[in-house]
Amino acid sequence: MAGILAWFWNERFWLPHNVTWADLKNTEEATFPQAEDLYLAFPLAFCIFMVRLLFERFIAKPCAIALNIQANGPQIAQPNAILEKVFTAITKHPDEKRLEGLSKQLDWDVRSIQRWFRQRRNQEKPSTLTRFCESMWRFSFYLYVFTYGVRFLKKTPWLWNTRHCWYNYPYQPLTTDLHYYYILELSFYWSLMFSQFTDIKRKDFGIMFLHHLVSIFLITFSYVNNMARVGTLVLCLHDSADALLEAAKMANYAKFQKICDLLFVMFAMVFITTRLGIFPLWVLNSTLFESWEIVGPYPSWWVFNLLLLLIQGLNCFWSYLIIKIACKAISKGKAGRWNPLHVSKDDRSDIESSSDEDPEPPGKKPHPAATTNGTNGYLLSGPCSADD
Repeated sequence: MAGILAWFWNERFWLPHNVTWADLKNTEEATFPQAEDLYLAFPLAFCIFMVRLLFERFIAKPCAIALNIQANGPQIAQPNAILEKVFTAITKHPDEKRLEGLSKQLDWDVRSIQRWFRQRRNQEKPSTLTRFCESMWRFSFYLYVFTYGVRFLKKTPWLWNTRHCWYNYPYQPLTTDLHYYYILELSFYWSLMFSQFTDIKRKDFGIMFLHHLVSIFLITFSYVNNMARVGTLVLCLHDSADALLEAAKMANYAKFQKICDLLFVMFAMVFITTRLGIFPLWVLNSTLFESWEIVGPYPSWWVFNLLLLLIQGLNCFWSYLIIKIACKAISKGKAGRWNPLHVSKDDRSDIESSSDEDPEPPGKKPHPAATTNGTNGYLLSGPCSADD
């Protein structure tokens, strides 16, 4: 174990040439980042999660009710043992052949079976009240941490001249404000990592999981080798647009359409400007070129910049989706009222529709006997769809 630890904490990987861990030990004159400080993030992440539960119950929920946002969920599908078994054991999206087989077995028309599956899928979706509470919590936290970051950074020299991120590196003392900012951000991302499995499921779950993982690794990595100054710039810049998106979603759930439209436009402008403009031209320019000139490259420098480039790749991906949504919204708006958070169901995880039900079509009514337990019949036969 000692050999593994010695290999992992190899100074030649983590630190510039001729710098050792002993040089970065805390003294009476100066405090430096220590790897063991990061253990504080785990109990703090648990505290953030508990604060979230209390916030959603005692603050967000009353606000939602005051805005007439109801907790009613989608229409419940009528009980049917055969369809329920197909839904849970085979597929939630039956293909045409399976639908025809179920139609013959149950004496239902195909549209009624399709409607049953839509209603059953919608039962697993959270209510608008739940969505509003989650968005209000995230809005509140993003607004707080971004405000704190701006207030902290405006007093620092590296906000106005990024070369100060590298002067006298790595012998840059750790201030109380910087330590609090870093640990708070790291704790929040750890809380998101765990709560993501219980939060509202979205289509880009995998991408968001990767984003949280890279963010945690990047924050941890930059803290350990004392790249925290430039790290604060990265954190604050990426927090700038998040509160606007959550605010737009809240306005959407409350049916404040004009406010939703305005907030979404503001979000898109801030997101694209900060992540496709300021981040590469300001932050990446500093980490790639200014640091090379002042400090010089070393192994962990390469890893740090590769992580930042991966974050930039995710920024480009999301910017593409936002632009795509905006273009569809504009084209749809020519024909009438548009909602940027609903204009496309496939482009972005934050596009949330509470129901995909359609009106009752003409055709046979469900047979009364179909609500009782029956034989498997077509259940175990026929080809499975791609969703099986």
